[in-house]
Amino acid sequence: MSIRHWPESERPREKLLVRGSGTLSNAELLAVLLGSGVHGKDAIALGRELLMSAGSLGALLARPDHLARTVGLGPAKRARIAAALELARRSLAEQLHTQPALGNPRDSGDYLSARLRHLPYEVFGCLYLDNRHRVLAFEELFRGTVDGANVHPREVVRACLSHNACAVIFAHNHPSGVAEPSAADRAITRELRDALQLVGVRVLDHLVIGHGAPVSMAARGLI
Repeated sequence: MSIRHWPESERPREKLLVRGSGTLSNAELLAVLLGSGVHGKDAIALGRELLMSAGSLGALLARPDHLARTVGLGPAKRARIAAALELARRSLAEQLHTQPALGNPRDSGDYLSARLRHLPYEVFGCLYLDNRHRVLAFEELFRGTVDGANVHPREVVRACLSHNACAVIFAHNHPSGVAEPSAADRAITRELRDALQLVGVRVLDHLVIGHGAPVSMAARGLI
């Protein structure tokens, strides 16, 4: 039976408008974005299929190949989902930029996790801060494979100077999902800290992004 024949109180769009978006399941929220089903499947069934195929909501949104593999899911529906994710990222970035100052790793952790957590390859990025620890910009500097990304200290120093940063927070993801800092992570952090110290840029933290909350190397005493 098509969703339009369901009782009005059970239709995802009507539930969202009356009860709020927080009352909908992930599959129902996807159904609202999709607008309709395909090949005899209603939009909620299609949403469940997409979630099962990807393994998680975050993986689905970050990996467009999951969307492309679904039979009948055209470019318009894929574009709606991609647009929703980008709006969420921009909202987090906007909140980050309007904070008077970053006081602890949690202040930037949500945004950096949204940017990096579900990528299938490793990315190393920098969050540039002014002398009052207000956000100037975020930039992905290096991309690698599932096993790692090569980080070049000279390029990091150059990027910090180009943004006129007084402080910086590093972040990189572990595609395996395990956020424990490796020996290589600790070594490059020390190397970057020492190089940036020469030009007056302070390294506040290095966040490792995996499943769950980011791991702060500063909190571990590794900076």
